[in-house]
Amino acid sequence: MRFDAPAPSLPRRRRLLVAAILAAGVALSGVALVGPAPRVLAADAKVPVVVAFYATPLEEPWNMVIHTALEMEERAGKIRYTWKDNLAGVAPMAAAITASLATKPDMVVADAADGDEQIRAIAAANPGIKFVIGTAPQAQSPNMSVFDSDLAEPAYLCGVLAGSLSKSGTVGVVCGRSEPHVNRTINAFIAGAHDASATVKVKVTFIDSWYDPPKAKAAALDQIAAGADVIYAEREGAIAAAKEKGVLAFGNLVDQFEEAPECVITGPVWNMTPLADYIVKKASAGVVDAEDLLDFSTLARGGAALAPFHGWDAKLPPDVLELLREKDRALKSGQMQIEPNVATPKGD
Repeated sequence: MRFDAPAPSLPRRRRLLVAAILAAGVALSGVALVGPAPRVLAADAKVPVVVAFYATPLEEPWNMVIHTALEMEERAGKIRYTWKDNLAGVAPMAAAITASLATKPDMVVADAADGDEQIRAIAAANPGIKFVIGTAPQAQSPNMSVFDSDLAEPAYLCGVLAGSLSKSGTVGVVCGRSEPHVNRTINAFIAGAHDASATVKVKVTFIDSWYDPPKAKAAALDQIAAGADVIYAEREGAIAAAKEKGVLAFGNLVDQFEEAPECVITGPVWNMTPLADYIVKKASAGVVDAEDLLDFSTLARGGAALAPFHGWDAKLPPDVLELLREKDRALKSGQMQIEPNVATPKGD
């Protein structure tokens, strides 16, 4: 039985980033957006213009999942896609989105980690444009839909593995900020660890940043020094500590096996393709509406999975593998559900 789903590794995604950066830059009212050269379209073709804005550099895996899915839509000829990253802070994000509107895009995709209120105001002032906003708490009529990653189910399965495999009885989690989608994921991981072992302790460290690899590595090193022998790297950088100290690790959002093949067992991965297909079809049809799209990021809809094991499944003790299969079957059949818990995880 396979637990994995095909997902490009982070190094491959970085190669995609390099290719995109080498593509022609398009200036939108003074804001340089990166994207491929425009296609020559048939007069009656309806290919939506999509602009995307990311708060952090594209190397941050959450961004790369979205960017890769939209690149796939562009390569298939379904959209014209341009983007700008590293827009941390309210003012840069709002300014970039506002400047792009001069080109009259059909759809704006953005990260509301900073500036949710400002993005809502921009959407309200442009009701004819479809806005699809990540990490925003709720949709806004008539034109702002919201989405997010939902890795609770595969994170629970990783917790089961962590609780089963830890020899020290202590596992660590290094995470970004206390936000609903992060808290939901980490609480599910903790629940899985406790279901596998009633005595396991879970240490949780927030680095208060979405992308600070050195800080994430330092937090993981502190957890390892305190006894953790398994690390869940919810943020980029923590795997480097696991590799340095030779402890087991789980990646997050994308397949991070290549970062440390000797340490990374698997990890929750997010697949944006089902959601990207859905919103692009709507944009192609000229549909502008407001929806909560979180459901697209579940195991059942193919929006979440465990990363490939790359042979690690053959190394797992038979009883641990069987427990994992049992939990996986229960989740996929609906016999078991992970109750959403968005409270700030405290750890043990």
